[in-house]
Amino acid sequence: MSKLHFISLGCPKNRVDAEHMLGLALNDGHELVDQPEDSDTIVVNTCSFIGEAKKESIEAILQMGEIKKKSGQKLIVTGCLAQRYGKELEKDMPEVDHFLGTSDFTEITKTLAPAPKGGEFIPFSNLVKNTPARNLVSHELRYLATYDLPRVNSMPKYTAYLKVSEGCDNTCAFCIIPKLRGKQRSRAIEDLVVEATRLAASGVVELNLIAQDLTAFGHDLPGRPELADLLFALNSVPGIRWVRCMYAYPRRLSERLYNALSYGANTLPYLDMPVQHVSDKVLRRMGRGRGEERLREKLLDLRASVPNIILRSTVMVGFPGEEKPDFEQLLTFAGDVQFERLGVFKYSDEEGTRAFDFDEKVPFRLKRARYDQLMRRQRKIHEKKLRAMIGQVHEAVVEGVSEEHPLLVKGRLWSQAPEIDGMTYLSSARSLKPGEIVHVCVTDARDYDLVAEVLAEDDPRCGQALPFAGRGTCV
Repeated sequence: MSKLHFISLGCPKNRVDAEHMLGLALNDGHELVDQPEDSDTIVVNTCSFIGEAKKESIEAILQMGEIKKKSGQKLIVTGCLAQRYGKELEKDMPEVDHFLGTSDFTEITKTLAPAPKGGEFIPFSNLVKNTPARNLVSHELRYLATYDLPRVNSMPKYTAYLKVSEGCDNTCAFCIIPKLRGKQRSRAIEDLVVEATRLAASGVVELNLIAQDLTAFGHDLPGRPELADLLFALNSVPGIRWVRCMYAYPRRLSERLYNALSYGANTLPYLDMPVQHVSDKVLRRMGRGRGEERLREKLLDLRASVPNIILRSTVMVGFPGEEKPDFEQLLTFAGDVQFERLGVFKYSDEEGTRAFDFDEKVPFRLKRARYDQLMRRQRKIHEKKLRAMIGQVHEAVVEGVSEEHPLLVKGRLWSQAPEIDGMTYLSSARSLKPGEIVHVCVTDARDYDLVAEVLAEDDPRCGQALPFAGRGTCV
């Protein structure tokens, strides 16, 4: 059995695929190593969402190819780049031994088997068990992982992503994901509860729900359950303290979802809802319906209905046809809504999308200027919101010693999602363990991070800790 080195790029959804591949490989007797030079096989799990992601993926493949030249490892490329450009890459990258598409990652153990005598590869259509083919890129995008597929959590042991569905039914003009991942396939709630229970038993206290479109969860299942039903089911999983919702398309939000976000036993009042734009003209070209009035109503309703709600969003500047009044409308909207977190993307042409052929392309310098202007505005909003938190008491998870400041312990408030939302630096009179949930009082705000004091367990202020202090029961 071989020694493996894994590199996974791109979004958390791609990361979960890599965790399944790792679980399958380890179950088959292979061993994981930290350095590619020490491995027998290198796996690069790629992203292909936008140009920068493709560039990063290609650079990683080429870098691992150079290591292969020196050390003779087998090199396997998986994920969205392989799915999108499998045949082209097979011609242009002879250093890669195998390509696996997004619905074929469960075949990873076949590619780890010894190569056929003579080093010849056979096509996917002729694949038989234990015989590796060079290109296993499928156009049948129907696979859906379930709880019984082996998985190794690559996050710190106290936090994990839970992928609730695969694929997407939306038709956004700028997005290639449906062609890479297929139509939406939701997992059964019972299946997700089993996996959540297993993760909790391994030490996970924080679950981050992910999908291409979280608010569409269940519409393709018998009985048409919705996201709220899943959240209430996860309330009963022992050991899970926080459940956070990521990647929610701005569609209809039900009263049951408001109740889950407001009253769920472990559901955080946190919603990541990418709005992309607010101009009716731009949204119509994007294929995302109507604009500002509808979005403003939804977001204000969320603010009014869900106590302590944290709203995260992403927007796109420079979409073909975006003119100065459209951007100014977006700028004003972001200032009015005051998102706690806001990511900004510059539109990039992606072949295979409808927007690739649109006219009225916005020059890069103008996209960059609009990006900078919106980010400057959001930075001020973010700093103001962080300063307003000084003196508040919150729940936080301990993450361990800071890499940047070895004398400080780092953690995250419940309102800070892993990897994207900043850190909180903790001071404490007692030793802290990674994964421990503590009550903290925020004492300072610095750029995108916070500083907080860990409260003693008998401190009366602990009863005021957000987000669950004073939370009633579902109505």
